[in-house]
Amino acid sequence: MFMITRANHFSFSANNTLKRHPSRPLEAYSEVMLVPTMYSVVGTEEIAHVEMIATMIAQLLDGAPAHDQEQGVKDPAVEAVLGGMKPQHAIVNGLGAQPNDASGYPWNARYTIASGNLLADFRANLNAESQGRLQVVRLYEMTTDPGVRDMLSFLIARDKMHQNQWMAAIEELEKSQGAVVPSTFNPEFEKQEVAYSFMNFSEGEESSTGRWANGKALDGVGTFNYVQNPGANGQVPSLKLPPNYIHGTPPTNGVNPMQ
Repeated sequence: MFMITRANHFSFSANNTLKRHPSRPLEAYSEVMLVPTMYSVVGTEEIAHVEMIATMIAQLLDGAPAHDQEQGVKDPAVEAVLGGMKPQHAIVNGLGAQPNDASGYPWNARYTIASGNLLADFRANLNAESQGRLQVVRLYEMTTDPGVRDMLSFLIARDKMHQNQWMAAIEELEKSQGAVVPSTFNPEFEKQEVAYSFMNFSEGEESSTGRWANGKALDGVGTFNYVQNPGANGQVPSLKLPPNYIHGTPPTNGVNPMQ
């Protein structure tokens, strides 16, 4: 699932970048603005990873003798699958791979992030690579099959590279755009008095010693400050009753339930 998502992340984000600057030659871009090339390379690799996983699943299921199935059901998780919790695995996909998550929910385009802001997208990519590598490592720990482990070790190593790649791209982009997304919004329109305040909404003050509550903010502009007891802002809301045709909750003894 993560590999399919990452491949689509990269494809759509790269297309958005090119379409925003159709007349600019690649030579005019900074190093990090050469992302269309980087995206296409990594996106193609992710598609190849999907093929590797699908092939692995098919090979593991291909011609599995009844004895192996009997041994497999000794594991509760395998027994649950073979026992009928996921009949689609056999009925719909013929013992092949499915683009579904572990609960059977199908992949869809909602997982794709292509915001038009490269720094935001790079951070989403880094998160996707981090979550993907974490899950592959867990799969590695769950199997003793040497062939499966060999393939997973390759994917684990590539995800390490991809995490480092996106961290490098983020670092490069932050040099020119700053750390906060988006960097183009006029700070005069922000409530500057709370822009760098860590507000404590729990008992105790342990959080006051954290880096996030003291010293220079990581954007290099503001300074963190700790607010022990944040005060309320704004007025007590007084909402009108909805019109009758909405058939909302009627007032009781003249009291508006919306207040």
